[in-house]
Amino acid sequence: METKTTTVSVPAAWPTTEEGARAVQDELRPLVVLDEPGPPPGAGHVTGVDVAYDDERDLVVAAAVVLDAATHEVVAEATAVGRISFPYVPGLLAFREIPAVMAALEALAVPPGLVVCDGYGLAHPRRFGLASHLGVLTGLPTIGVAKNPFTFTYEEPGARRGSASPLLAGAEEVGRALRTRDAVKPVFVSVGHRTTLDTACAHTLALTPQYRLPETTRRADALCRRALKEATA
Repeated sequence: METKTTTVSVPAAWPTTEEGARAVQDELRPLVVLDEPGPPPGAGHVTGVDVAYDDERDLVVAAAVVLDAATHEVVAEATAVGRISFPYVPGLLAFREIPAVMAALEALAVPPGLVVCDGYGLAHPRRFGLASHLGVLTGLPTIGVAKNPFTFTYEEPGARRGSASPLLAGAEEVGRALRTRDAVKPVFVSVGHRTTLDTACAHTLALTPQYRLPETTRRADALCRRALKEATA
């Protein structure tokens, strides 16, 4: 399959300081939609996005891989290459990643459907992680599936695949620890935009027939790493 590659264009008004980035988060957070169920798992398209960096060369590569939600076959894929748009600051990683991710999504030849981010949505100290930010800017339904719980607490879910427990900020449930393989460390699922936590967990289970991480994340990770290697060759 041909992979379309495009160039990242950072918006002129993109924040360059931590203060400016937090102000943008405060402005956009109220636009997150939490009262839509989201697309049903196993139907239509589902898209994984991921990002790889070469900080020494000031280079970022994003990948977007569209899968058929029923078969997990690749329908389309695209990459975007450009300069890093923001310094590394915990809690503000979306400002490093979103220009490249949006460029890759816009280069796709088909509608992405639900977008699965390798990161967080509401499970974020300011309740506005990458998945929420990307969802608000694109209008797409989004979820976050992260490898670790960030700063939040949880009780170990049951050992069997499909077991889950609340991911908590105090008494507030910001996501779920979800077991995608028997007796393997859980992943941490949160709502991004235009879906519910139940739907987000159902999509995550539908996308993990063999491995701990969703097929969307695995395919996008492999593609962006390959594209970064080619860009720096």
